[in-house]
Amino acid sequence: MQKPMQLVADLPVKRVFAMGFCLLLVVKLILAYSLDLYSDEVFYWQASTHPALAYSDLPFMTALLIGLGSALTTLLNIEPAFAARSLFLLLGSSLPFLVYWVARPITDQQQALESAVLTLCLPLAGFLGLLAVPDVPLLCLGLLALGYFERALRSNGIKSWMLTGFFVALGLSTHYRFFLYPLAAILFLGWHQPARAQWRNPRLWLAMLVASIGLIPILWFNLNNELSSASFYFVERHPWSFQASGLLHPFKQAALVTPFLYGVFLFVLWTLWQRARSGNSTAALFIIFALTHLLTYLILAPWTDATSTSIHWPLSGYMPLLVFVPVALREIYQYCAHRWQSAAARKLVLSVSVLGFCGTLIALTVIGSQAMQQQLQPILGTNVLSNKMAGWHEFASHTRSVIATNFTNDAPIIVTDNYYTAAQVEFAGLTPRSYTLDQDKAVRDGRVAQIRLWQADEAGLRQVEQQALLFISEDSTLTVPDKFVLLDRLCRLSSQVKFLGELSLFGGAKRFSYYSAWRDADSSYSTPARYRPCPFPLQAWLDSPIANSTVSGSVTIAGWAFNEDIGVAAVYLHVDDARVAQLNYGNSRPDVVTVMQVRSDPQAPALGIDYVLDTNTLPNGRHRLKLEIVNNAGMVTFYGERTVRIDN
Repeated sequence: MQKPMQLVADLPVKRVFAMGFCLLLVVKLILAYSLDLYSDEVFYWQASTHPALAYSDLPFMTALLIGLGSALTTLLNIEPAFAARSLFLLLGSSLPFLVYWVARPITDQQQALESAVLTLCLPLAGFLGLLAVPDVPLLCLGLLALGYFERALRSNGIKSWMLTGFFVALGLSTHYRFFLYPLAAILFLGWHQPARAQWRNPRLWLAMLVASIGLIPILWFNLNNELSSASFYFVERHPWSFQASGLLHPFKQAALVTPFLYGVFLFVLWTLWQRARSGNSTAALFIIFALTHLLTYLILAPWTDATSTSIHWPLSGYMPLLVFVPVALREIYQYCAHRWQSAAARKLVLSVSVLGFCGTLIALTVIGSQAMQQQLQPILGTNVLSNKMAGWHEFASHTRSVIATNFTNDAPIIVTDNYYTAAQVEFAGLTPRSYTLDQDKAVRDGRVAQIRLWQADEAGLRQVEQQALLFISEDSTLTVPDKFVLLDRLCRLSSQVKFLGELSLFGGAKRFSYYSAWRDADSSYSTPARYRPCPFPLQAWLDSPIANSTVSGSVTIAGWAFNEDIGVAAVYLHVDDARVAQLNYGNSRPDVVTVMQVRSDPQAPALGIDYVLDTNTLPNGRHRLKLEIVNNAGMVTFYGERTVRIDN
């Protein structure tokens, strides 16, 4: 008789699970301690400082968990970012145990343990817990609701029914996406003929009554705020027009899940469908829960927010299938062993878990690389690594220095160009309350309504009078026109706007500018006059020489530059980081005035640059050219760096 195949070779499953679980846990603990909070996390932290039943983008659960975790900062004297993530680490690490708990009444202990191991090998699931995001409680509460619903259907115990309702209520208090769980239950009770009798079960209705309590936070916020939250999620967030890129959804999911495991999931769906058609209630329950999530996001992918629906939202559909993957792998092994050799079949089946676990480690490595910017940038170069979770400690330290140097009397009000920088300055303890002029990203992320409710927007700032301001813009996320608009708004809100300096991190990949200002009383709320001069960013263009061109003899350096309100004082040419000449500035360029809509540069239309460079004074080969432009306020901007090849 053939020995049953072990999915994890000859090692005991418990030992394999313990090794994999401990490895991932240690990595997540290290990274959770090392990485700064990124935009979503720090916004949820900020929400936790304003307790409410619901917020513009989410009900209360995520903010509550971050707030409870943050309380450990002073209680246990631990890193604030780690404290904020602590409960999410706990919940995310519990997912394999929850999968085991769901599987145990359905399969034997061996296969339930293997399902727990495979949870670590599903990259999206193995990664969860590192970040303080709503997917963590959503997945945990979803598994608890599914597990108790399955037990309630089987035993009709009042405890199981009540706990089903309780965890559904908590899930509905976590995210709109949790609605798919009760929807799946309703579809099961309506589609699976043996389950229809449950509609006459009073315990089902009691569970539904308990679950409906979870709707209160969402209803409360929307009814009090003109349905702004629901409108964002179901209307404004998505283009609702066909996008061909959405057809790539299955392929993106296969890459994220890992191709072998994705193929196994498809095989599990097929086998569950066959069993459900023959009347198996367990198979029907789990396939409906899985397909409700997977098909919803598959069908909507070409019409909705591509980033979200293509990445992590379908994870809820894979989790129920993990219960049946061990059985599916044994069937695949038997089929392959019959057609080929047993050793080859074993390697193929084992590669499913090995490749998946490597995918989890890769996901953690990619995110964790942000904590090693200084070490990796010399190898990888700039603008390769993400810096969303890096540099905020340095930012906070520099901002404290700017405040101490430039605001010697009273602490200033801090105003930022985006909502997540505003939350970061509060998280760092730089101010108890910040303001933001964000009207772009806050709208895209569905958070502008919440910022308005907190009176942390421009309207709230207008209520402040006679107060020093520190304005911070994250230039690495702005275009020059974007920054022009922001500074125009700042100069309409305040006087004495002065550039204080810049902070450049990671080779310029993360850059901030600092400005001091004085908040005056508005003479007109609707159309306030702009205070002059306003320290607008300089704008320029280098027409020639063209980047990567080959030049010889005399070469014309030509272009233009202007600085609204301030004007340009001088322009210099740098070759290989050495200043070699002052360029002629002041040629008439009415075309620039027209196209760029120059309004207040004192030298317009004399904005042109020209100079003839004798390349014979330079050795043949590749050289880097750039302009150094100094405005009339003494601010220096380097522009137009490019490489040319001299061949004389």
